[in-house]
Amino acid sequence: MPGDVVISVEKLSKRYLVGHQSAGAGDSYQSLREALVRHGRNMARKTLDMARGRQIIQGDEVEEFWALKDVSFEVGQGEVVGIIGRNGAGKSTLLKVLSRITEPTKGRITLRGRVAALLEVGTGFHPELTGRENIFLNGAILGMTKAEIRAKFDEIVDFSEVEKFLDLPVKRYSSGMHVRLSFAVAAHLDPEILIVDEVLAVGDVNFQKKCLGKMKDVTKTDGRTVLFVSHNMSAIRSLCTRAILLRQGGLSKDGNPIEVIEDYLGANDAASFDGLISDDLPRVYETGEARVRRIQLLGDEGRPTNHVAMGSPMEWLVQFEVLKPVDDLLVELGMLDTDMNQLTQSLSVLHGRPGYNLTPGRYEVRVRIDAVFHPGSYSMLVGLHHQTDGATVDWIERAVDFEVMNGPSDSPYHYSAREVRAFIRPPETWTEPKRLVEPA
Repeated sequence: MPGDVVISVEKLSKRYLVGHQSAGAGDSYQSLREALVRHGRNMARKTLDMARGRQIIQGDEVEEFWALKDVSFEVGQGEVVGIIGRNGAGKSTLLKVLSRITEPTKGRITLRGRVAALLEVGTGFHPELTGRENIFLNGAILGMTKAEIRAKFDEIVDFSEVEKFLDLPVKRYSSGMHVRLSFAVAAHLDPEILIVDEVLAVGDVNFQKKCLGKMKDVTKTDGRTVLFVSHNMSAIRSLCTRAILLRQGGLSKDGNPIEVIEDYLGANDAASFDGLISDDLPRVYETGEARVRRIQLLGDEGRPTNHVAMGSPMEWLVQFEVLKPVDDLLVELGMLDTDMNQLTQSLSVLHGRPGYNLTPGRYEVRVRIDAVFHPGSYSMLVGLHHQTDGATVDWIERAVDFEVMNGPSDSPYHYSAREVRAFIRPPETWTEPKRLVEPA
């Protein structure tokens, strides 16, 4: 059960002023008089804003944009709260306000305890100081003594894995090294509240798993509170005890992570999900004979979606373009976990089906996959190959991301455990218990 309230947010709002260039301002055929009048008007407005202590805005016209609007919630000690929402929903703005990096326009925030925040890469580090010096600087900001920081120093360095570069200025660090040291400092210097943005996605997969494990440890053993923004629904589901959904700057849903994630993904289906494969997406072994153009997961009534309920069949649509006449072409789909391990392989030539002999043009194939996958985040790879020799024509490792959601509570595919220990639930038949006769 959550402890005492350590974060209280009441009717929090954050407004930004956005400048726009008015119609005709970019016209190269303006008179000198028009240009001087516009320039003078802009200078007068900026001077007045500066005198009043307001934000200086570039542009002829100023528009109000509310990144957050009347957001209220409380977080108890030891809670791990995931904050989710589409890009632009206000997630990062909320964390910046809670971290005291940005001042709110309206509302009230009460924080009980020291706050360590891991937001954009490099936030809280002085670029001219070394990694060693920044560890002590961040500890001092949190109110720790030198003795307390020294007691944690070796743990921080060991966790960050940047010991070789500890005496280099952090301005020479890569983004990955920044994240490693930033997280190690934030997690080990004993803050009561840890705030983590999507910045963890910069690190490699193994380090991400290491960070998620550390966040679990500090909440279970030390009773710390964690606010965690991520687009990885699997991480939100496994790590968080609660989730908050933001939409257009407002709080849309607050509660059980599974229910909040379902609400979020369901609403995303209303948005465009065309599954088009960008020409800029990295492709492997491309021969110029054919290219994958689209891949979609189809839901109810054949509509594209980005999630499916556990136990429901998955129907995939693949569209590809044949650029040169091709014989014996086969299509491959492969399901990947978040560590990019391939879990399944589906080939269009199995069960005696021959490869496709095709002339130039656009084509579409569909495949239904009936395996039962446990809830989590997955990706799908897609490839085109020659059947006879296996030569690859086009191959995209991570063509689309999607979610397998928990089944309804009244279905045989409802998973109630917090930790999923496998990916696939195979078809199975169990016998009833048979009582054994004890030997005399």
